[in-house]
Amino acid sequence: MEPITIDVTQNTPYGLQKLDSSISFRGFISFLESKIDQEETVKKTFFSLVLDKLKAKPGFSQDIPLSEVTNYKEELSLIYGMLMPPIANEKEVFWALSAPVSPIVFYGTSGFYSLLFEKSGDLRCDLIEDRGVNYKQKMQMLYSFILEKLYHFPPLHHPDMIITLKDDESGLQKYYRVHIDNSFCEVYAKGSLPELDLDTLRSDLQDNFDINVFSSMLPHSLFHFEGFSVITLNDVTAEHAVENIKNTILDRASYDPKTYFNYVAGALKMLVENPGIDFGLMAVLRVNNKLVFDRSSILFSKLMSAATENDLAEQTYLDMATQYFESPKTLLLRNLGAEDPKKQDFIRILQKDGVEAYALLPVYHDNKVVGVLEVYSKEQKSIDERLLAKLDVALPWIAQMMTNYIDEFNLQIDNVIRDKFTSLQPAVQWRFRETAWHYIRDKALNPQSAEIEGIQFRNVYPLYGAIDIRNSTLERNAALREDLRLQFNVLIETFTVLKQKLGFGLADEMIFKCRKWIAEITDESTDNDEMKIRDFLDNEAHPFLEHFKEESLKMFGSGAMDPGELVLRNRIDQYFAMIDEDHGSAFANRRELEASMQAINSSVNLYLDLFRNEIQESYPCYFEKFRTDGIEYDIYIGQSIEPDKRFSELYLKNIRLWQLTTMAAIARITNSLIPQLEKPLETTQLIFINSGSIDISFRDDERRFDVEGAYNIRYQVIKKRIDKVHVKGTGERLTQPGKIALVYFNSKSAEEYVGYIRYLQEKNTLLDDLEFFDLEDLQGVTGLKALRVGVNLESDWN
Repeated sequence: MEPITIDVTQNTPYGLQKLDSSISFRGFISFLESKIDQEETVKKTFFSLVLDKLKAKPGFSQDIPLSEVTNYKEELSLIYGMLMPPIANEKEVFWALSAPVSPIVFYGTSGFYSLLFEKSGDLRCDLIEDRGVNYKQKMQMLYSFILEKLYHFPPLHHPDMIITLKDDESGLQKYYRVHIDNSFCEVYAKGSLPELDLDTLRSDLQDNFDINVFSSMLPHSLFHFEGFSVITLNDVTAEHAVENIKNTILDRASYDPKTYFNYVAGALKMLVENPGIDFGLMAVLRVNNKLVFDRSSILFSKLMSAATENDLAEQTYLDMATQYFESPKTLLLRNLGAEDPKKQDFIRILQKDGVEAYALLPVYHDNKVVGVLEVYSKEQKSIDERLLAKLDVALPWIAQMMTNYIDEFNLQIDNVIRDKFTSLQPAVQWRFRETAWHYIRDKALNPQSAEIEGIQFRNVYPLYGAIDIRNSTLERNAALREDLRLQFNVLIETFTVLKQKLGFGLADEMIFKCRKWIAEITDESTDNDEMKIRDFLDNEAHPFLEHFKEESLKMFGSGAMDPGELVLRNRIDQYFAMIDEDHGSAFANRRELEASMQAINSSVNLYLDLFRNEIQESYPCYFEKFRTDGIEYDIYIGQSIEPDKRFSELYLKNIRLWQLTTMAAIARITNSLIPQLEKPLETTQLIFINSGSIDISFRDDERRFDVEGAYNIRYQVIKKRIDKVHVKGTGERLTQPGKIALVYFNSKSAEEYVGYIRYLQEKNTLLDDLEFFDLEDLQGVTGLKALRVGVNLESDWN
């Protein structure tokens, strides 16, 4: 214990340290006297001894000047012994005595003084900060004390005061809760007390504590304070660290993933009080109850980020996690250098990245493992059981963090399914939710008669577009023809070798049938019946070859195979290798065609997704794509899809212009892909202009929206029949590569699009070659007309 006088608020501008106060221990002596009268245990003797000691010096019962208080070291030590448990370690206890309601400390533990001074000897702590929350809290405590003592007003509630100090050894911030006990203080008015309306005061305090108001009503110069205060500091760093983690998790939306993790990791460092300890997180992610590796999560894991540098992250995680989560338990490796890296690949990976100590802690939520917390350091033996125990208080929040991450991951999966595979898009999701609620409500009222109501959107404006791969059927037939011709030629060679080596006469018949098939395949005037060809190969040719292959294997196993039989078996193996769909040369043309079509459709899909996202920002609409040889799409927009936002035809016109611009962009994109394609393919672009609105409803059987009503079905019929329509009287296909075709009935609608075309021609997006056509009659459809305009495929335009 040290009797050192310190003014810990040297910089306080408000002058709290200048309160009219005097140090007195009379209140404490009176307290002891009352305790002696009440006590009946052995404590009474102890209290009497202390009281006698305190009264032994007459000056101790008088007001003591601050400059003389250090003369009473023994008496101050007795007060410490009375107010603190006798087994308390003063180096670890932060306790002090101060002038009444003033932060002028005159006696304290060595632990308290060590907090106040830096190693250089400079004072570093201000228990009443010169600004901010702590000052307000201090003033609130002062006036609460005055009101309670002199006006019998109930004590004011005030939040805890927290101070922040930097630890000399760790360099980390530490937090301390300040408690000031004024039990042994008294306050006296120097004159008459100001009159206060306590009811009004009570009402004002409920709204706000205004320091200036109280300072004007009750200036502290009116009062004299007597006695002493007891200051206690409690280390709440762990509590504060956990609170930081909790607040970070609750405010997740405010942080990017890296900042989010760094805040949590910083709080954990504070918790273990060691800046050399780092942390990683791995949540357990499953798809269909199977562990999966999410590459974006390596940001949070030391082991995974280290393994990624060697392209081992996914396999390392799956191998380790599968084994670990069968029986999760704490893993502590204090010295990786002492471990055998041959037994565990992850040890070698961590050591290579500089890690010398490593621990894994399983994290549970609702008795289920949701992930692991990594603890690691570049210093050997820096992690032990005591350090890991400090993390226990944070594990529930780490579990919540991982649970949130798992929920976000699952939500991403659901969003992709909804976005890519179902018709339940955000623009119409509100209607499905409403319908689901109505069903739940009706089922609760009458379970027997509750039914799912139909989901309809009335008076919506449809937009239809199609990007088709030109002559895709012809290209597919040509690829099939070339592959089959190669396959049957090799098949004939194989049967010829079989006839030569084994003299098997039935091989001649197979050769005859193969040549007949080649003649049919080569004749482009006839359509090849692929099913019949496949039937011949699967049920005649291949079983024939497989029989002799099995026989040759038996002979080879007995050591009796001659060179001729070996040649035959090799030839049969070569044939079957050639017809492998993934790698064989007999599927090369079809693979090249599919790869080219996939490249085109992927590019178109990507651009349409961008188009969809852009138009949603203007006005919510329903956008659905269909895969054919190319891509078709339907867009529906109208008031019924978004009842809360007023619909205007301006939104419709805007989306029509966007549609035309997008078709031009797609034409240019697919044209630019031609040099990169294994099979050079071109696309055509088609738009159907429907002048009026239609009604659509959700079809449960197909899980998609479709038109309803006789008039509306006509729209659907036209859509399905115009892709191969011809220009009237010419026999020419309307759709052509590098051009956009627009089919319509109503001339007014055409005029609107002509305006858009002129605008895009001015922007150098479209060519100056606009054509107007009448179209041939289709089954049940007459009077169709069309516009056609070329896309500027060469000029630089955005």
